[in-house]
Amino acid sequence: MPAVVPTRLPEADWQDRERRHRDRVTRFSEPYLERRSRGAKHPVEDFLFTYYNQKPGQLLRWHPGAAVVLTGPAAAERAGWKYYAAGDGVRVDVGRFVEERRDAIDFARLILGRTAARPAQFGCFGLHEWAMAYRSAVNGVRHEYLDLRLGADGTDDVVDSSRIRCTHFDAFRFYTPEAVPLNEHAPTRATQRDLEQPGCLHANMDLYKWAYKLTPLLPSELVMDCFELSWRIRVMDMRASPYDLAAWGYTPIAIETAEGKAEYVRLQRGFAEESQALRVRLLEDLERALAAD
Repeated sequence: MPAVVPTRLPEADWQDRERRHRDRVTRFSEPYLERRSRGAKHPVEDFLFTYYNQKPGQLLRWHPGAAVVLTGPAAAERAGWKYYAAGDGVRVDVGRFVEERRDAIDFARLILGRTAARPAQFGCFGLHEWAMAYRSAVNGVRHEYLDLRLGADGTDDVVDSSRIRCTHFDAFRFYTPEAVPLNEHAPTRATQRDLEQPGCLHANMDLYKWAYKLTPLLPSELVMDCFELSWRIRVMDMRASPYDLAAWGYTPIAIETAEGKAEYVRLQRGFAEESQALRVRLLEDLERALAAD
């Protein structure tokens, strides 16, 4: 890719983008922080802030992405931010980021590119969550404050009568010991690059992870597009789980029925299409960012 010519943003323009970004983030972060302050939990809405390493304060920081020069007096503050440099304005120090984060860049490229190139699979029916609750009478329930919609025996019956075909290591690693041998695959961190596929809800939620790991090379608007997609996928993931979420206002996707399986696949296909489009954007934006060095 040819070198990218930097875009200069006047202070009023980039501060407006910064305000809009903060408004976008606080819609999600403020309820989480309020719950955390009083020790409350939410089985769906806490996930992106507790499972992933990006904290609300980090997400609130707006970044323009590489090849953008911020001008005006207010930009000076950013000169002290990690991976920023001052000159005629302030911009992301692409060279330093590449030098220090080369492994993260290469792995993100590999995972995103290989996943995008594979056909999507739609036969898992969200059974990874059920495998995490398998034999709960022995192992307990992973989300101890939630009830199982079908009870312990009913949950086990669904697992016993199903084909478990999860391809995602970070879901598989939470299986109960009795569920591990029931999975048709044995994903590991080493085989992640060979198994991830665009029908997988967890692989698609992880687009948010790859986006924030490449911050500040990528613009925060793209990071939030990934975040919001992951948020909606999490809702579906938990609606299809064995947990009873009626108290939180969620109707179940009853994957133990033919109708529930059909609904799951319909939603899964839609998320796969959205996720593939975001994968392409992430890869393209990353290449443009690297060309801005």
